[in-house]
Amino acid sequence: MSSPLPVAPPWIVKCIQLHKISLWGVADLRALDTPADENGQRFPFAFSWAVPMNPRIMADIRKGPNQAYADEYATVNKDINTFATALAAEIKTRGFRAMALAASERTDKINLKGVFAHKTAATRAGLGWIGRNCQLITRPFGPWVRLGTVFTTMGLPSGPPAGKSFCGNCMRCVEACPAKALKGNAWHPGLPRDAILDATACDRFKKKYFYQYNKGRNCGICAAVCPYGLNTL
Repeated sequence: MSSPLPVAPPWIVKCIQLHKISLWGVADLRALDTPADENGQRFPFAFSWAVPMNPRIMADIRKGPNQAYADEYATVNKDINTFATALAAEIKTRGFRAMALAASERTDKINLKGVFAHKTAATRAGLGWIGRNCQLITRPFGPWVRLGTVFTTMGLPSGPPAGKSFCGNCMRCVEACPAKALKGNAWHPGLPRDAILDATACDRFKKKYFYQYNKGRNCGICAAVCPYGLNTL
């Protein structure tokens, strides 16, 4: 699948191809409060990309996570961090500031979130929309992806950003959630996470019943039942 960007310098294309990234784009974040670098300076743009999970593994967790999923989750996150580090380094050699955002890193233990949502960068880059499962849903892979982000001052054509949900009337993820943490609301830009997900209920359930999988960080049921994901099989 080609990049959603209309143009990109050859060195970026080479770097992306080397790491086999098939779905990526650039997000214009100038209207948002991004993380700051070591000098307290923020970033106007971000590279955003999605790495697909193994579809057979995803399809097998419709009733709950397993070790294969936990291992795949960890492996894909590691690959994302490797590419993020490499991309940020390449950008810096060309005189721009850049900062990689770690995959799945929770820094706010109270509100159960990181310093910036990968999903926000992804929707601003036009990679997909937020489903009722509070996850990014892409056309080619559904929600069966992990996300990466590199903030930068290097400007490239961005977006167009996602503007609405394409979940229609589907409620499969809401009905399948064993924690009853999904509220069933359709996403639109600017809708707060709390309107879609009770993060505390989700986290509590995973730690109680699935602690053996990355210390309760993994569930995946709401993603596994999504028709956009199942259509990739």
